[in-house]
Amino acid sequence: MGKAAARAKDGLADFDHRVRSLRDRLETGLLERIPQARINGSTLRRMPHTTNLSFRGVEGEALLISLDLQGIAVSTGAACSSGSLEPSHVLKAMGFENRRVESALRLSLSRLTTGEEIMTALDVLPSTVQRMRELSPLYRESRDRVQRESQRAHS
Repeated sequence: MGKAAARAKDGLADFDHRVRSLRDRLETGLLERIPQARINGSTLRRMPHTTNLSFRGVEGEALLISLDLQGIAVSTGAACSSGSLEPSHVLKAMGFENRRVESALRLSLSRLTTGEEIMTALDVLPSTVQRMRELSPLYRESRDRVQRESQRAHS
């Protein structure tokens, strides 16, 4: 039993490094490709295998369903409420505004996650968010307001 525990402990460091690297590649790629995407929570003190991001102007539930239909599994809730479609009570407790909480997704990685799967997510998520934003009257209204304000400032 002691040898098994020692081997498992050694494997944790490899897992931590590998999955953290994949998570960081996913986050960096999404933040570069999706305007107004934000990481929810600390980027320093957290688990290596999960990330939680908000995508302004998109409802998390609708995004979850669309991604599921494309073969990408995500969650809108906290890991401790897996299977729920309710927005994350953890993000609410952290003080995030309702719109940000409602536009949040949790993406979890495992020891089986591959670099190819990360690339698939980086291909699918940005176009899905963009398509959903184009359909969202709230996002269009907000975008148009920002453009008008910017034009007034430059006039």
